[in-house]
Parts: sequence; structure tokens; C-alpha cells
Amino acid sequence: MAGRREECLWKKHIAEQLKLRDRVQRQAFEEIIHQYNRLLEKSDLHTVLSERLQTDKYDAQSRHDLSPGSDASRNDALHQEMAQMRIKHQEELTELHKKRGELAQSVIELNNQIQLKDKEIQSNEAKMLEYQQQISELQGECRELRSQLQDLERANQTLKDEYDALQITFSALEEKLRRTTEDNQELVSRWMAEKAQEANRLNAENEKDCRRRQAKLQKELADAAKEPLPIDPDDDIEVLSEEGGGKGGTGEASPNRPLSRTSSNRISQPPPGGILDSLSNIFGRTECVQPGHPPSYSSRRRSVNSYGGSPENTETASGASVEVRVPSTALHIFDAHDGEVNAVRFSPGSRLLATGGMDRRVKLWEVVSGRCEQKGALMGSNAGITSIEFDSAGSYLLAASNDFASRIWTIDDYRLRHTLTGHSGKVLAARFLLDNARIVSGSYDRTLKLWDLRSKVCMKTVFAGSSCNDIVCTEQCVMSGHFDKKVRFWDIRAESIVRELELLGRVTSLDLNHDRTELLTCSRDDLVKIIDLRSNAVRQTFSAQGFKCGSDWTRVTFSPDGSYVAAGSAEGTLFVWNVLTGKLDRTLDKGHGSAVNSVSWSPSGTFVVSVEKGSKAVLWSDM
Repeated sequence: MAGRREECLWKKHIAEQLKLRDRVQRQAFEEIIHQYNRLLEKSDLHTVLSERLQTDKYDAQSRHDLSPGSDASRNDALHQEMAQMRIKHQEELTELHKKRGELAQSVIELNNQIQLKDKEIQSNEAKMLEYQQQISELQGECRELRSQLQDLERANQTLKDEYDALQITFSALEEKLRRTTEDNQELVSRWMAEKAQEANRLNAENEKDCRRRQAKLQKELADAAKEPLPIDPDDDIEVLSEEGGGKGGTGEASPNRPLSRTSSNRISQPPPGGILDSLSNIFGRTECVQPGHPPSYSSRRRSVNSYGGSPENTETASGASVEVRVPSTALHIFDAHDGEVNAVRFSPGSRLLATGGMDRRVKLWEVVSGRCEQKGALMGSNAGITSIEFDSAGSYLLAASNDFASRIWTIDDYRLRHTLTGHSGKVLAARFLLDNARIVSGSYDRTLKLWDLRSKVCMKTVFAGSSCNDIVCTEQCVMSGHFDKKVRFWDIRAESIVRELELLGRVTSLDLNHDRTELLTCSRDDLVKIIDLRSNAVRQTFSAQGFKCGSDWTRVTFSPDGSYVAAGSAEGTLFVWNVLTGKLDRTLDKGHGSAVNSVSWSPSGTFVVSVEKGSKAVLWSDM
């Protein structure tokens, strides 16, 4: 329709131009033709007059010949009159010839103009043909472009439909993975509980058997002691000195008990300890005490909350000016995300709170009157958020995610500024260095990467040898916790490991105190430890009845002054230990309905926030 409309327009334009030319040129030619017609009429009139004059002259001569005498005077007058008429006619004829010449010149000029106009018309017609060809070519190109546009729109729609289908499939698979992970963790927990129960049952049965054998042996010894026997040189003499008989404390002997003599074939040998040793090897965390032997160092260590935590050996938090409040009440319980919440962090000024979840969003909250009010959301991640970090000024937010990338947003306008890609696995932790111009990221692909935010490139890549679960940084050192139970200390300048420290379980979390002299670790052996970075030794170990690390990315935290440690358990309980005394200070079990993934203490010391595998977050304080 558009092509036919354009064709009608240019035809109409040509017709109007031709009509205009006819009107303009017709007026000039009408005047010329009119003058030419008048000239022809006068010429015909002159011819007629000339013929009449010739006829009159002939008649006059005839009459003169007939009467020459009488009409002499009249003939003279007639001749004079004819002479005057001839002169007049000659003048008129001269004037007509002059006008005819002028008109002929005008006709020549007009013919020249007509030729020029014809040439212009021909050139314009050639241009019109060229323009028509160009219009036809452009119309063909337009049709091709429209066809390509339609193809592109169809392809785009197809890709969009495929993307939507893949997104739905990805969400379904993600949900299936989450459910499978939860089922797997539940099965592992049940399996471990059943194994622990089986180990306890075997220990109890073994202990009963040992007690029964010991009681039988004591009875036989008592009966043998009552019967005096002569000493025979061939008999073997054996002296029995009984030590503590196990947990029940039965069968203790007096130090002044007399020696018993009996034949070697009448004395029962004590039961071997191979079963208990094999159980201890299978269940590394299950300790059993063998009768007649003192408990191991590991049992003594796990029987208390901490060790090495005496006040004289504990360094006070010097330089801390905040007043830390130990939380006791859940001020606000709210749904933070659509699904599991993996990370939480307060801004340096304690004004904002950031949470990250499996719904691929980072949400910003403002603590107002003991409640968390949502202020905004940071979009752009293609998978769940695993780690959150503010820069020292609180202007930027760094988040690691499961889509193999780390991202940086500005807090003021919620805009995505940088996307750092290069890992081949999930990025489980990312931290700013102290200069805020570089960051370090650790991934499931067993590498650590150092990024320069000015050039937006990866400066260094270090192969750690094991999946990295968490990272903390000092001025020139990066500390990373790994799946292979090791904490590694890296020198940024040398790209090498300065030293390693092996724990008893997979490392899930790292945190530094305010003066960066102590490192807090959490591991899957359900122990929270403080490592003195000056002596490179474990200074304190915290544990509690009911505390269980819920996942490989369970995060724990120091209080702002370093005097308390907060950690969440797999049963949804929040534990707070006192670093100075080494004892459990508080247990908060009303708030969460699933395993606690992360805990953050506000820099002001007033609030603590914990997030869980469900969708909830809890704001705690002592108000």
C-alpha cells in the first residue's frame, strides 16, 4: 500500500508540473501568434489594396486615353492623391515589415527558449527516470529490510521463548537442587545420628561386657584369695593392681590389698581393645573411654566449652570504643528473601543492612526503631548470592554469586558498576582489600583471584588446591579457609603461601577482630576457634551442647570489640560465647525455624542479625 501511494504522488507531481509549464509558456506564445495573425491580416489587406490601386490606375489611364483634354486637371489631382496614398501605404508597409522582423526575431528567441526548455525537460525526464530507478531500488531494499526485520523479530521471539523456558527449567532445577541438598543434609544428619547411636550402643555393650568380665575376675580372685595354697616353684605368681574401673567406678581396690597368688591357667585375661579402637577410628568425633585407661586429650578437650581461655592468657580488646550489647531478644523476625538466605552484613556506619539469597537479589534494609524496613534491591546476578561485603566507606557493595562472577553496586543509586568474571566455578567469597581499589575472590574451582577495580582486570590467579569457602584480608596478607580443612595465609606480593594451619574439619567461615591480630574460624567438626596471628597458634576453642555447623558456608562473627563470638547452629539456635572467660554466655533459640547460615554484628555493637536456610532473618538486641 505504501509503494502504490508513493507512485501516485510522483505521477500527480509530474502532471501538475506539466500543467504549470503549459500555463506559463502558453501566454507568451498566444501574444506572438496574435501579433503574427494581425501581421498576416495587414499583409492580405495590403495586397488587396495594391490590386485595387492597380485596377484604379488602369481605369484612370484608360479614361485619360479616352478624354485627355477635359479631365487633365482632375487627373493631376488624382495623381497627387494616389501619390500620397502610395507614400502612406509604403510607410505602413515599412512599418509592417519592421514589426514582422521584430516578431520573427521574437519567434527565433522563443524557439531557442523552447529548445532550451526541451533540453531541460529531457534532462529532468532522465533525472526522473534515474530517481524512479533509485526509488525502485530503495523500495526493494525496504522490502528486504522489512523481511529481515520480520525474520529477526521471529528469531528474537523464539530466543525469548527459549530463554523463558530455560529460565523456568533453571528455576525448577535450582529448586530441585535445593530440595535435594536439604534432603541430602537431612539424610547425612540422620545417618550420623544413627552411627552415633550405634557407636554409643556398642560402647555401652562393650562397657557392660568389660564390667561383667572384671566383676567375674574380681570374684574369682576373691575366691582364690580365701583359699591358701602352697607356693610351688612351677606356679606363676602375678600381682594385680586395679586402677579405675570405668565410668561407673566399680571394682576399685584398696592400695593396701594383699598380693594374690594363683596359677596362670586360672587367671582370665582382660578383653582386647581392638573394637573400641576401630570405632574411634571410624567416628573421629566419638570418644569412648576404655576401662583401665585414662581419657584421651581429645576427650578432655571436648568435655569443656573451651581451653586456654584463662583471663591472664586472654588479650583484652584494646582500642575498641564501642559499647557492645549482648543480644537477648528477637526484636524483628521478617521474610528477607524468596528462598534460602545465604549472607548478611551491616554497613560500616550500622545504618544499612544487606542480605543476599538464592533469589539472585541483594536487598538493603534500614534499622528503624528496632525494625528492618526495606530500602531497595540490587539486581543483576544470575544465580544465588553467597557472600556480601561493604567497602570501608559504605559506598559500594561487593557480592559473590553462584554464576561464577562477583559484582559491585553503588549504594546511593543501586546501580551495577562492575561484573568480574573469570572463575570456572561458584564464587563462594569476595572481599575488598584495605585500599578499596582491589578485591580478592575465592571459588569452588580451587583458585583465588586478585582484581584491580581501576582497570577492571584480574591481576593474579593463585591455585589453592582446594575449594575456597571464605576469605579475610589484612594489609598484605590474605587468609582463606578451604574444603580440605586448611587455613592458608597468602602473601599478596609474592603470590605464595606463607604458611598453612590444618583444622579438624572443613573450614566454613573466617573473621578478624578489630585490630586484626586474631582470626576466628568455624569448621564442620562443630568447633569455633580463635587463632592468634602473632604466634600462629590456636588460642581458644569454643563448643557447646547442641551447637552443630549446618553447612559448608556457615558464617560466624566477632563482636566489634572482639570480646564476644556469635555463631548459628543447624537447629536454628544462636550461640554467643564470651572470649574473656571462654564460656557460653547466651543461647537464643526463639526466632529461627531452620539452620542459621550467617550472623553479622553491627559495628555500633547494638544489633545482631542472623539469617537462615528458610526465608527469614532475625534482628536481635538486648532492648
